[in-house]
Amino acid sequence: MLITRLLAVATAALLAAACGKQEPPAPKAEPKKEEVKKVEPAKIGFVYVSPVGDAGWTSQHHAGREEMVKALGDKVTTSFVEKVPEGADAERVIRDLASQGHKLIFTTSFGFMNPTLKVAEEFKDVKFEHATGYKTAPNMAAYNARFYEGRYLAGMIAGKSTKSNTLGYVGAFPIPEVLQGINAFTLGARSVNPKAQVRVVWVNSWYDPGKEREAANALIGQGADVVTHHTDSTAVVAAAEEKGKFAVAYHSDMSKFGPKAQLAAVTHHWGAYYTKRTQEMLDGKWATGSVWMGMADGAIKLEGINASVPKELVDMVTAKGEEIRGGKFHPFTGPVKTNDGKDVLAKDAVMTDEQMSKMDFYVQGVVGKVPSGK
Repeated sequence: MLITRLLAVATAALLAAACGKQEPPAPKAEPKKEEVKKVEPAKIGFVYVSPVGDAGWTSQHHAGREEMVKALGDKVTTSFVEKVPEGADAERVIRDLASQGHKLIFTTSFGFMNPTLKVAEEFKDVKFEHATGYKTAPNMAAYNARFYEGRYLAGMIAGKSTKSNTLGYVGAFPIPEVLQGINAFTLGARSVNPKAQVRVVWVNSWYDPGKEREAANALIGQGADVVTHHTDSTAVVAAAEEKGKFAVAYHSDMSKFGPKAQLAAVTHHWGAYYTKRTQEMLDGKWATGSVWMGMADGAIKLEGINASVPKELVDMVTAKGEEIRGGKFHPFTGPVKTNDGKDVLAKDAVMTDEQMSKMDFYVQGVVGKVPSGK
């Protein structure tokens, strides 16, 4: 019996050794998922000359930035620096943005032109866009708006609304861009009221609410019952509201700062341009150049017209605006003379962009002389 048991145990051991231990089958390997490379959003920078605020030049550029972000979503991330003085500080800020990896930088004031150009020469792989200037480089473009188109229409409203035939204009600096606005405003006013005259006070600053308010009050003291401005704050409109006078706002609709004073507002719209140029950069299709947009592009509008403005005047201005948008009328159409009697344009002649870019005179109807030393 013992031998039989030993044989049975040995036989079982041999069978176990022959068959081996039955392990559960190994799980099948999952197919390797393709790794999707995450594309980092492009960094886009903006440099502002004045505070963002509730209205004004910088406020409109800021709104354009926000419109671009909404349109492009997670393709971009943006940053901005506000209250940047023109000059050495601007160069430092622009260089910092380029050093931080921004691929496209918009610099939004005339005095940023040379600092932008200098930094663009150092950062060849970065794209730069400069507002209202005229210098370009292979990686630096210029863009501007035909502010004078809206100014002419606003002048029509001011010329019909004045009782004193004196209009006031607060100017920042006597550069062509600002002179175009003064002259177009005057031509528009005198097209409906040949007796209208425009007086100008220069504040030599884009943004200085105190000086702007003082200038507006000085113009009102000189008899102006409608005032306007080419400066960044709402101070001129607010001053007109306090004094019981009329105002034409600039850059933004400023009616909440002068609900009774504001006759209309010449407004700027940059969002479509910022979206287009940023998308071109993302697509590798960005190219340098110089663009001058106007009412036909939706960059300039006349908005915030006061309910007190007569319907027949609104209709007249609207019709003229359609002519401008359709290319049937140009605000600088001859005959045009300077305020000291020199011929600028013959009858029916149209001023060229090159002529406007070098404007250094007042037209008939503007009182005084353009300051020297521009």
